[in-house]
Amino acid sequence: MSTLRVVLDQVGSAQPSGIGRYALELTRALIETAPRGVGVSGIVASSPDEEYRRIAQELPGLASLHKSSLDRRQLAAAWQHGFTRLPGNGMVHAPSLLAPLYNHDRLNNPGEQFVVTVHEATPWTHPETLAPRAVAWHKAMARRAQRYADAVVVPTHAVAEELAEAVDFGERIRVIAGAVSSELTVPHDVDARAQALGLPERYVLAVGPLEKRKGIPDLLWAMGDVHAPDVPLVLVGVGDVDIEQLEHQAHLDAGRVIALGTLPDADLAVAYARASVVVVPSISEGFGLPALEAMGLGAPVVHSDAPALLEVCADAGLIVPRLDAAGYPRRLADAIQSVLDDDALATQLSVRGRDRARAYNWRDSAEKTWQLHADL
Repeated sequence: MSTLRVVLDQVGSAQPSGIGRYALELTRALIETAPRGVGVSGIVASSPDEEYRRIAQELPGLASLHKSSLDRRQLAAAWQHGFTRLPGNGMVHAPSLLAPLYNHDRLNNPGEQFVVTVHEATPWTHPETLAPRAVAWHKAMARRAQRYADAVVVPTHAVAEELAEAVDFGERIRVIAGAVSSELTVPHDVDARAQALGLPERYVLAVGPLEKRKGIPDLLWAMGDVHAPDVPLVLVGVGDVDIEQLEHQAHLDAGRVIALGTLPDADLAVAYARASVVVVPSISEGFGLPALEAMGLGAPVVHSDAPALLEVCADAGLIVPRLDAAGYPRRLADAIQSVLDDDALATQLSVRGRDRARAYNWRDSAEKTWQLHADL
């Protein structure tokens, strides 16, 4: 029996990162669509027992789980410097650049193959928006992938083009998009959850970390602009921040920003579904999952003209050019106001968004992944 070994990076966390959620959904779909006679096993960094139990619960069809003796940080350093050997052999699929890459002979042993995933080209296109250590690690692992990976998966053609300009992967790049989590659905107790979250009747929503590359600082400035609508801004996923300081810096009245931290899927779905408009103001983006999540739940979306967002959203969102940085917040403010003032436009965006979101699903992603390994 052949086995596809998947690196389950951050999958067992109580609140998985974006890569953790991607790895979980893809692995679940890979198990469901596995060809006859092929199993799916996992590779995971040393973790607390509750994380192993969570993996077993979330992925009941997993054939086996290889538990490294190294924690994630140690494993990342070891794999970066070439200490990569794993028990057994066969296909390895890494849902990120965290991969045990080494020199191998695929021509004489076609079952031994390594595929990695690069979610965005930000370390090369906008390195100033990331921590220097993160930039260095991504570039180092990309160099190992250039030498040893048999294929490189990217989520959009936009990332494929940007990455190709930075690293010569030849013909090894394959575009396979992600999708919205199967668990992101509106629960039956919508009103109770909205009240518990403190969601106002009308609000602008943004989902993502408070990072320059994600454009959240620009959105804060936009909400403080004289052209901005007088509605609250709800932020999800910004982490532990001083909201009063953010409001003061952006010249916003006290109480104008509501920070909800990281939310479970049911609460996140409610936040999306109740939003008057969802803004995805990314300066640099690889896929733009919040835009697709919002569209799938019927929220009108305003987004930047980052190439990946233009590709994923097509004509289903209202586009705001980034152009000059100084004028970007005001353009965001104008776009948000136009959606809030025009019910017909909001409805049109909602309908288009739902249609666009249906074009992406995890089964399709998994089938394309299996085909990639078959092609190798």
